[in-house]
Amino acid sequence: MNSAPVAVIGAGPAGLAAAYELVNQGIKPQVIEAGADLGGIARTVTYQGCRFDIGGHRFFTKLSTINRLWRNMLGPDFRLVQRKSSILYNGRFFAYPLRTVNTIHNLGIVESSRVLGSYLQAQLFPNPVEDTFDLWMSNRFGSRLFRMFFKAYTEKVWGLPCSAIQADWAAQRIKGLSMIGIVTKALFGTGSARTLIDCFHYPKTGPGMMWDRFGAAIVRGGGAIQTEHVVTGLKHVSGFIKALQVENGQTPVEVPVEHVISSMPIGNLIQTLDPPAPAEVQAAARSLTYRALVMAGLIVNRNNLFSDQWIYIHDPDVQVGRIQNFKNWSPEMAGAGMPTNIGMEYFCNEGDQTWSMPDKTIIDMAAGELEKLGLAARCDVIDGIIIRQAKAYPIYDQGYRHSLAIIRRYLDGFANLQTIGRNGTHSYNNMDHSMQSGILAARNICGERHNLWHVNEESEYHEELDDRGLNSLVPDDIVTQVFTRMDKRAFGAAVGMTAGLIISLATLWLVIKGGVVVGPKMALLSQYFWGYTVTYQGAALGALYGFITGFCGGWLFAGLRNFLLVFY
Repeated sequence: MNSAPVAVIGAGPAGLAAAYELVNQGIKPQVIEAGADLGGIARTVTYQGCRFDIGGHRFFTKLSTINRLWRNMLGPDFRLVQRKSSILYNGRFFAYPLRTVNTIHNLGIVESSRVLGSYLQAQLFPNPVEDTFDLWMSNRFGSRLFRMFFKAYTEKVWGLPCSAIQADWAAQRIKGLSMIGIVTKALFGTGSARTLIDCFHYPKTGPGMMWDRFGAAIVRGGGAIQTEHVVTGLKHVSGFIKALQVENGQTPVEVPVEHVISSMPIGNLIQTLDPPAPAEVQAAARSLTYRALVMAGLIVNRNNLFSDQWIYIHDPDVQVGRIQNFKNWSPEMAGAGMPTNIGMEYFCNEGDQTWSMPDKTIIDMAAGELEKLGLAARCDVIDGIIIRQAKAYPIYDQGYRHSLAIIRRYLDGFANLQTIGRNGTHSYNNMDHSMQSGILAARNICGERHNLWHVNEESEYHEELDDRGLNSLVPDDIVTQVFTRMDKRAFGAAVGMTAGLIISLATLWLVIKGGVVVGPKMALLSQYFWGYTVTYQGAALGALYGFITGFCGGWLFAGLRNFLLVFY
């Protein structure tokens, strides 16, 4: 291996973006990748002519720089895909993003009313502190909807009760998503939350196509990429990384470096430092935890398995958490003569029972669960491959912020070392933010000054809450947390729908009950609601009047409450 003045550790989206930017700046980097393929967790695996995307990777971004980079790299092979995904709950498929008719039909009027009541209660009496995932979600959706559509799947993903997952994860991954956003999206097809996008871009033959193009461009620009090479040591002197120790199954090689950009897991990075980091820093590195992924890639002898790109499985009776149908991401993902290839995703811990199962056992389990869910018969599965991904998702447990603060303070003492990407910063960010961190790291080497911990648009949790945690909040911050600001439109809509439903149901009950004089007391509403009568037509009109009146009242109440809080 040739020595290189700038080394990039990891050839995932972040590392490749960094190397590509360096090439554009006239620098020839050395990219060192432990795996056989480019792309990290976003790579594409090919088996029996079928392509499997580990986890399913949508390409969407608000960053114009990243968007142009993707488009320029793939051109017409970068396709626009209409999103179609579902939630499987209680044996029924709920379109996600939610659709009003579909949701009410699946839940029924009674359960829909309970969901609405639970949301209204959360708006009136929110949890005063929302430092865990369950409290954060319940404050925004109500506890009933949280238990239906978030709890089971989230606990499958993380292997932790929702009460042990920090709210940072929800705030970062689904910021902007609220009940009013879901309802607005369901009714009018509008909404700005990233989670609710209706379409996205996708490479013709999977995300690996994107990273192969990046790799080719880096090599053309004079850079080098070494796959199946593992960095086992970072030798440093007086806060400066002097060399890397690299192994590829043969005699270790020492590579002198001038700068290092690392996307390897930050905990592993600390453990490879030579001389070793202080004991406190090493302990902090060991405390950072990750969730692993085992994907059963199945080839199913059916042409139309289901029409979604992916389905979230909110069923505690099966272990699978999510199912991808790669044929619906792009037709080219399915091999010639192979009707359908899917990915059954099992979230686990590295080394646990699921991770250690023999491949054939996992394939048999996946085929059985596919049949149990009613998606295909076990005998339809004609082949399969098992793909294991260690350290797929950084875990936001109760101690991670404290540990990360210790590590960051220590790494700030190195003049020529930068960490980037999801695992390099232990931040569950999206692919575009990982790539942006790589680009900015490369520009830092060229003389610019960017704080890579600010790349993610939701990074305020890292910057505002130090290792002292919530104890560092001043009294005004505590008041703000206790008296959470109410969304006027959301609260108005909740009150309006509740009022309209009550008037409509009460009217229908009296009409069905009948009598000599039907609903004489309810009929008094006609003095306030023009045209209202205790009839079937009146029930519909009463629902409309109730919604309008309730919305206005709720909107004014929330606005007055917010004003008084700000004034205080």
